[in-house]
Amino acid sequence: MSEHGDLARELLAAHPVVDGHNDLPWALREQVRYDLGRRDIATDQSTHLHTDIPRLRAGGVGAQFWSVYVRTDLSGDAAVSATLEQIDVVGQLIERYPADLRRALIADDLEAARSEGRIASLMGAEGGHSINCSLATLRALHALGVRYMTLTHNDNIPWADSATDEPRAHGLTRFGEEVVSEMNRSGMLVDLSHVSAATMRDALRVTEAPVIFSHSSSRAVCDHPRNIPDDVLERLPGNGGVAMVTFVPKFILPAAIEWTQGADANMRANGLHPLDTTEAGLKVQRAYEEGHPRPVATAATVADHLDHMREVAGVDHIGIGGDYDGTAFTPSGLDDVSGYPNLIAELLRRGWSSADIAKLTWHNAVRVLRSAEDVARGIQDDPRRTPSNATIEELDT
Repeated sequence: MSEHGDLARELLAAHPVVDGHNDLPWALREQVRYDLGRRDIATDQSTHLHTDIPRLRAGGVGAQFWSVYVRTDLSGDAAVSATLEQIDVVGQLIERYPADLRRALIADDLEAARSEGRIASLMGAEGGHSINCSLATLRALHALGVRYMTLTHNDNIPWADSATDEPRAHGLTRFGEEVVSEMNRSGMLVDLSHVSAATMRDALRVTEAPVIFSHSSSRAVCDHPRNIPDDVLERLPGNGGVAMVTFVPKFILPAAIEWTQGADANMRANGLHPLDTTEAGLKVQRAYEEGHPRPVATAATVADHLDHMREVAGVDHIGIGGDYDGTAFTPSGLDDVSGYPNLIAELLRRGWSSADIAKLTWHNAVRVLRSAEDVARGIQDDPRRTPSNATIEELDT
């Protein structure tokens, strides 16, 4: 083992990774319809998943935001119900593996889990379609433990534009601004991954609390609309937020963008959604890769993004959000959740200090969560700031 590898593991033992985004709940839904006996993550699941407890331990993960994502072809009450099912399976995982996982709702819970040697388990909803344009539903998700909401996924919603759809609202509508304000009031982090640059800028204008990008990289390094423009990164110090670099090859390696377009088209030609993580979907992806060798990202590719994001936003405003089990392909050396030490070793080789790495892996994310809690308490102490019952019909017509 290299000197940098040894030091990486020492650092992660003291300052483990707070990962902003892992799609294990959706993979469990797609593969086994939540039959946890068939995907016992206490044992090696590398044949089927990027994630299991032994590999989380090997990777130095101390806190995980489990995504309670549902696809955007689910809408209305169907999207809400599916989100509730996703929340339920996270609860089942925590109950099933109490020696390893600890439910976390506030920053203090992360610190407690670290002291106990358990993995703090938080939840993030991925896409505003999950609330069906209802602020009461937003509050209900918070009451159930959801601690961030990504404002959109891959498609626009009635009150916010996605990065990968045609502009319609050109950012946030008035109702969208009300959603952000209600998230601030409740203490739910505003997640700006997946949203358009205009939506990013509108949310930063409206929010009273720090924002996060749970799994996004640098647009200057890889010009993909899912990534963060420099002018937005430059605003993070004033906001206090954190941009959590993602590992998805098509977002970090320019050569992978065109390849992925072909792979996605092949999935659709086979009657499958590009994000299909069933055995059938993965078989089609692997067959395409055999005939069309893909450009391979590495830990160094991710480190290039982090170097740039640190230069623009500062070391206090960056983090990690791998997106494991939400992508068919991963970088070499970051093949699954055991790979984080390889990224930390690469940063050490580039001259990152131990203190900077501790901020990247642990302290920045904990600080942002605590700050959002403080903002929420301040708002709730104001008798004029009662829960909003505004509707999209009232504000956007």
